[in-house]
Amino acid sequence: MTAAQRAFFPALEGVRAVAALGVLTTHVAFQTNLVDGSPLGAVLGRLDMAVAVFFALSGFLLWRPHAVAARGGPAAASIRRYFRHRVVRIWPAYVVVVVVVLSLLPVARGADLQVWLANLFLVQIYVPYTLTGGLTQMWSLAVEVSFYAVLPFVALGFARLRGPRARLRVPVLLGVGLLSLVWAPIAAGFPLTAGVSATGWLPGHLPWFVAGMVLAELSVIWHGVSRPTNGVHRLLVDRRVMLPVALVLYVAACTPLAGPTGLDAVSSSAFVGKMVLGALLGFALLAPLVLAPPGRSRWLESAPMQALGRWSYAIFIWHLAVLSVVFALFGFASGAFWLIWPITVVLSVAVAAASYGFIEEPARQWLRAYESRRSQRRSGQAADANTTLIATSAGS
Repeated sequence: MTAAQRAFFPALEGVRAVAALGVLTTHVAFQTNLVDGSPLGAVLGRLDMAVAVFFALSGFLLWRPHAVAARGGPAAASIRRYFRHRVVRIWPAYVVVVVVVLSLLPVARGADLQVWLANLFLVQIYVPYTLTGGLTQMWSLAVEVSFYAVLPFVALGFARLRGPRARLRVPVLLGVGLLSLVWAPIAAGFPLTAGVSATGWLPGHLPWFVAGMVLAELSVIWHGVSRPTNGVHRLLVDRRVMLPVALVLYVAACTPLAGPTGLDAVSSSAFVGKMVLGALLGFALLAPLVLAPPGRSRWLESAPMQALGRWSYAIFIWHLAVLSVVFALFGFASGAFWLIWPITVVLSVAVAAASYGFIEEPARQWLRAYESRRSQRRSGQAADANTTLIATSAGS
């Protein structure tokens, strides 16, 4: 199997599942007032670091084709094909969630046209006061979509770093990640409208994506190596080393180094600390899974985790709406985390499975059929052109 052929990493599906449930858990903890300054509250409140893992996953998976191409592999997908896949992956299920939440849920009642448009087009982080109940988690999806939009142009900027120059790609990416850390202090001084903060835009979160992009480069460099080639490689693929490192980073993130775990304002320095810790955490968790041969994580690659991974996007986009319904139906009082959490998990997974089966998978099947028809038309046109050329040559 070549580096290009290994496009699917089963363990990463399991990681998606864990990250989605982490985001769900931190939101249940917040809404049941369990994030109260206690050690347990700090741990559960900081599960928002699952977003760093999501961003690192996107950086890895979307940048890897460019890393492969830079080292002599097949070219990455065309920009048109890339954007088609991103739109079909994100918007069909997302639009349904937005319509359901803004139309039916009391927490979003009274949304005006600006709220509707900002949420439908995933620009709510740029439009004041358009993050609304049942959809507040979508700020991270808006950041992710911004990353999708700029990625092809970043790849063009790296176009000269191919062949022998490909060795410079990792240092340049690390430089970009470090440079982006100055964004938060600068953005804090932007004269923006109240209700909008440039700190949380894509440049501020770029270190989390860069962590995955660096791993994409390293995974191509070390692909097919059955035994570590050097000390760094040996450390990065050793789960006995990287998991404790990830645990230490997570504990550090639960301290003031990453800012408050509540909803208090975050200083620029704390935001930078959170970005650094999140980038290192995402890197530490993913490195053993993508830099070593497949099949080393039976739990993450198990059938239940694979299923939850397929449904993870739907879990993410639906879980706050489900949580609102759980509160409305069961009327649990504040502090009932241990009752609300399992109910929210079960219902969110059920809704996510339905969303995947009835919206996401049909959309993907449509895209596959569309691209198949498109390919057949092109093949037919090429064959016709060939026939015409042969006939013309024979006639002459």
